Amino acid sequence: MFSHVHVGVTDFDRAFRFYSPIMEALRLSLKFRDDDKPWAGWVATGAPRPLFLVGTPFDGNAASPGNGQMTAFLAHDRDTVDRCHAIALSNGGRCDGPPGLRPHYHPHYYGAYFRDPDGNKICVCCHDPV
Repeated sequence: MFSHVHVGVTDFDRAFRFYSPIMEALRLSLKFRDDDKPWAGWVATGAPRPLFLVGTPFDGNAASPGNGQMTAFLAHDRDTVDRCHAIALSNGGRCDGPPGLRPHYHPHYYGAYFRDPDGNKICVCCHDPV
């Protein structure tokens, strides 16, 4: 469905340190990192797309999070949701909803929400039963 999603950041090195261990926990591989732009992108191993990208805005203006915008990653299991949330909080993120069931979405929806150091809202979720 998507070719790529780009999240704007104000400090690329900080963002790369924040997102790299989360992407690793989600089993996503670094496709590239270009410090000259600066930006980086991750994909599922062996897949050309979709890409998740972080970098400074193309227009040179300051990055800012959008109200009502969120990027949600699909986790392989609930333990991965828990692990990603913990990684985010230990690397400068802030909790925007702890890991847990969200039965108002559906009976097996297990998700966690956090903000990256720039305030971008991220979700990691699993839709499978235990």
